[in-house]
Amino acid sequence: MEKYQAHPTAVIDSGCHIGEGTRIWHFSHIMAGCVIGKECNIGQNVVVSPDVVIGNRVKIQNNVSVYTGVICEDDVFLGPSCVFTNVVNPRSHVSRKEEYQTTRVEKGASIGANATIVCGHTIGRYAMIGAGCVVTHDVPPYALMVGNPARQIGWVSEYGCRLSFDGQGNAVCPESGEAYRLERGEVRRIE
Repeated sequence: MEKYQAHPTAVIDSGCHIGEGTRIWHFSHIMAGCVIGKECNIGQNVVVSPDVVIGNRVKIQNNVSVYTGVICEDDVFLGPSCVFTNVVNPRSHVSRKEEYQTTRVEKGASIGANATIVCGHTIGRYAMIGAGCVVTHDVPPYALMVGNPARQIGWVSEYGCRLSFDGQGNAVCPESGEAYRLERGEVRRIE
């Protein structure tokens, strides 16, 4: 007996691994060879291609395309209609499957609605990619990104709140009260 839930219209290919407590909704296609962790929510009309790796507690909203080469760590959020690419220069008449590039979305990162993630880059842990962004380069942990091409306009906490650093490089999340430190262009949460 399966320990995940799938809507009757979802297509689940044999040879994929789906963790306990995961829910898969209407018209989604989970392809052979992918790995999906525990307690994930896969929305309507989502495609998860072969060899994709999805961590635990990942939320994938409606109409998202997660193509081969993508790795999403635990607690990632993929907003409605966001998409990943996996080849830099695709052509219909040229097979480039051997050229698929790896894209990594680190723990806790969020990608907004209609964002496009160009392949071969890493989105750092707890980064926030704004709606409609086109990400064409690596994104640092805790970075707040907007625009096309995406550019950094600030930093966010693990709760997704904008951080305001004082002159000594210290900030406190207004929602959680957690403390953060900015040093040499990198943010870290102070335990």
